[in-house]
Amino acid sequence: GPRLPEERRRRRTRVSPLFSSAMFRFLTLAVVAALIGQSQALSRGFRAPSRRSTALRVIGTGGPGLQYNENNPEYNDPNMANIGSLSQKLDAADIERRKEEEARRQREQKMEIERAEKIRKRQHYMSIPDSQPVGSMRDFMYDADVEGVLRRLDETLIGLQPVKDRIKNLAHLLIVDQMRSSIDLETSIPSLHMCFTGQPGTGKTTVACRIGELLAQMGYCRQGHVVVATRDDLVGQYVGHTAPKTKEVIKKSMGGVLLIDEAYYLYNAANNRDYGQESIEILLNVMENQQDDLVVVFAGYKDRMEKFFGYIPGMASRVGNHIDFPNYGPQELVQIAELMANEMQYKLAPDAMPVFQEYISLRMNKPYFSNARTVRNAMDLARKKMALRLFEKATSPMGGGRIIGEELVTLTGADFAELLHQVRTATDDTILA
Repeated sequence: GPRLPEERRRRRTRVSPLFSSAMFRFLTLAVVAALIGQSQALSRGFRAPSRRSTALRVIGTGGPGLQYNENNPEYNDPNMANIGSLSQKLDAADIERRKEEEARRQREQKMEIERAEKIRKRQHYMSIPDSQPVGSMRDFMYDADVEGVLRRLDETLIGLQPVKDRIKNLAHLLIVDQMRSSIDLETSIPSLHMCFTGQPGTGKTTVACRIGELLAQMGYCRQGHVVVATRDDLVGQYVGHTAPKTKEVIKKSMGGVLLIDEAYYLYNAANNRDYGQESIEILLNVMENQQDDLVVVFAGYKDRMEKFFGYIPGMASRVGNHIDFPNYGPQELVQIAELMANEMQYKLAPDAMPVFQEYISLRMNKPYFSNARTVRNAMDLARKKMALRLFEKATSPMGGGRIIGEELVTLTGADFAELLHQVRTATDDTILA
């Protein structure tokens, strides 16, 4: 009848219980397999497939494959560098943890060694009898040739007695430290960085050379040489230029003394973008961390150096020795002239002394006076006048062309007469030697 097609349709779509049970088991196994595969992928840290895997391509499209292949450049992904196995990440974290524990253990061991050393020194100090023989001060000074250095300081520098006293006090401090070290007492290197203030030509560079020689003799620096630098040697003209220049000068000075002349030019308070600040920061770092291998000496006019230290408090706290160089007196400048003449194998004739004394007395009150440098310039001009005088004598008909040895070493009053005339007739704006 009319219900027959509907009945057939129901029989065709009816699902047997056996088939339903099998389908349920299949789906359950598929879900379990998927979960197991996901857990394995997580344990591998989403590791890329092996090299043997190949990329599958969609048939008929010609596009890239669906599976990753690290050998195919089309599948290179920069983000894959961040993917690693979970075990590798744990190993790296464990390595970092072990490094931190090792660093902490080394710090604790160092502190323990320092505590033990302090206890040992304390016990050693308590065990030293008051009558413990150490040696004479003269023996230590002789071994380090301190007396020789101080003697040369007296010979090469006229006057400057306050400066010489400060240098001698520093030498005595270093000698006493060596005597303490000889019986294993605690010693510490004092701050040897210095500031020299004074007018030009007062012997600052010469004193720096003697200090370098003294420190080298006593073992406080390796070589004792002196490197003189200014702002042009330390500060660059563009970004990235200052640090290499400053470090190069410091490298040359290691083991000796770095004398920075007119150091206040390193800092320009009117320009916040000045490159000198970078040079100062490098110097501060070296002065603090390498003070046992480098002595830095700042030199310049006293008032300007005080402003310089006021702008940079960290610099002032690292400089423990401030030495002021006074101007020379007229008689001291005459003695300096005689010393220079002896060093150059000249001598001043009796008639040259009063002329030179008058010249110096007048020149001291004129602008641009530079103490010993002015004396040196005067001696050089006098030598030129002497050479001209001897040449004219030898080539004149009355001279006979003969010069004796005494004339080659004697500076007469006539050789200084022109200098005296210039200073007598000079005005305030005249530039003199």
